[in-house]
Amino acid sequence: MKEYFELQYKMTIRRFRDAGIEPIFAYIILPVGFYGLSAFLFNKSDFAEYIYLFIALNVMTILSETRRTEFLNICFGDVQLKKIRITENLILSIPFISFLIYKQLFIYTLLLLLISIVLALVNFRTKFNYTIFSPFSGRPFEFTTGFRNTFPLFFIAYIIVFIAATVNNFNLGVFSLIIVFATSVGFYLNPENEYFVWIYGMNPKKFLFSKMKTAILFSSTLVLPIVILLSVIFPQNIGFLFLFISFGWAFLVCTIVTKYSSYPNEINIPKGLLLGLCVGLPPMLVILIPSMFLKAENRLKKLLK
Repeated sequence: MKEYFELQYKMTIRRFRDAGIEPIFAYIILPVGFYGLSAFLFNKSDFAEYIYLFIALNVMTILSETRRTEFLNICFGDVQLKKIRITENLILSIPFISFLIYKQLFIYTLLLLLISIVLALVNFRTKFNYTIFSPFSGRPFEFTTGFRNTFPLFFIAYIIVFIAATVNNFNLGVFSLIIVFATSVGFYLNPENEYFVWIYGMNPKKFLFSKMKTAILFSSTLVLPIVILLSVIFPQNIGFLFLFISFGWAFLVCTIVTKYSSYPNEINIPKGLLLGLCVGLPPMLVILIPSMFLKAENRLKKLLK
């Protein structure tokens, strides 16, 4: 296990250097920037703790990707795999936990710790001998396979919104929306095989718009039960509810165009930081989406004509 984390450290150093960033500066800038953005977020938003959990959950969803988990299981075995995944999630959650403790938000600290451990221990790929029903079959693969591999998270989200309605806590209901959108975003973070892009008989612009429409439609299907229940129980908050959903759609769209702006490579560190910055500063999406869309068009021209 020690060798694995040494390898990850060396790979991180290499990625910083490939991005033109000296690691020593990254070690200084990232903690300072994280603290500054965290302080700004908590000063400006009444829902900062939920946005915090959204960001942490989003990052941990990347590490829970099925193919990655299966590869680690082959290399290290099931017991070592769980130790590695718990350690990874706890390392990633340390900055968030530290700031939550500083803000004396101990309940959210415990919730984040619980989420970190559960995501590390639960294997979302079903081991049953039948296929989990997916309402998204027959369309692009992201939601079809993503839903089947992560369906327990949606089940948890629906339980949370039911509890929110029972205890009359709108913020808890918003957290259930965060779970759904964070999980949906995770479907689009890893680049697929080039063949699954090449098979589309459309130009890059139509391809990207098709991906966006599908993501918005299917994510809307998943959040619809939550939205209906929250609208009935908290009618005074309908305006904020739909504003939050609009942000979820915009962030999902931004993730798609950012992914294909780097395709067939993974999203690099600078683009990942920009994407993360949009969570704390949503107006940035207005600039980032068209910028990444143009880059994605250029990237896809070789495969789509």
